[in-house]
Amino acid sequence: MALRKVSTVSGTTTVTPLPPDATVLESTSYPIQPPPAPPQPSSDLDELIENRRWEHSISERFSKLGSSQSRETSFQPHHPLHRPVPPNSLTLSALLASGAHLGHAASRLRPAFLPYAYGTRSGITIIDLDHTLPMLRRAANVVRAVAQNNGSVLFVGTHETLRSAVIKAAQRMGRNGYQLSTRWKAGTLTNAREIFGEDLTREQNYVPDLVVLLNPLDNMVLIKECAHKHIPTIGIIDSNVDPRIVMYPIPANDDSVRTAELIVGMLSLAGKQGVQAMGAAEATRAANHQEQEPPRDRPRGRREDFE
Repeated sequence: MALRKVSTVSGTTTVTPLPPDATVLESTSYPIQPPPAPPQPSSDLDELIENRRWEHSISERFSKLGSSQSRETSFQPHHPLHRPVPPNSLTLSALLASGAHLGHAASRLRPAFLPYAYGTRSGITIIDLDHTLPMLRRAANVVRAVAQNNGSVLFVGTHETLRSAVIKAAQRMGRNGYQLSTRWKAGTLTNAREIFGEDLTREQNYVPDLVVLLNPLDNMVLIKECAHKHIPTIGIIDSNVDPRIVMYPIPANDDSVRTAELIVGMLSLAGKQGVQAMGAAEATRAANHQEQEPPRDRPRGRREDFE
């Protein structure tokens, strides 16, 4: 069909036919095709791969928006055990989050614990963390000094829930760290000859230089033996325990596993720093000894060797 020219002049419509030699344009329809559908997964593995790709693309798109917190930067319940806080980075908020401020019932408060008590709430003694933090740092300095002088540290936690914490703490200190997660055998320190034999006590050193107790109230026999052998002790002291039973008390909640993991992890890191400082001092001492050692004279050959 030929196109016609339509003109409108003063309200009158005039249709003028085109000349016979005019080019006739025919309308051509171009159908709109929908976007290709995503490939259908052929198996469960392909479906898992596609889901992972989709999650990765969403994460990349929205990673620049909102909070920067992630699994690595935010707190996780396993962090005090596997990634403890260094001694210089511990804060009151970390102690508060672990429940270190919760003591026992106010009726069980020991009079000697009053200087470390903040008050009572709902019948529960609240421990003053302003005393806990400096005393914990003092204990960390003691562990670091003992390890720096090649001393041995024994971590004691005889509850089933404390076994992994004391094992991890001893592993961080290497050959200078030891752990006890079972019942203490009475007389191990005071009557070692009868238990181990006279030959073994002469050949090996069975007396630790420092003992760290996570539940001191359940290990009073060990504390008495340490006092008899003049071994310094560090212990987590709750409101129902006399702080004078150990040499370096740390007022905190001894029933909280998170608190115990936080404290023993910090102390073990301090011991690890002491071991590393001891190794660096030994390396420096060996290097200085080699520099100061005079060169030896070369042996003179016999006369007949040169003839």
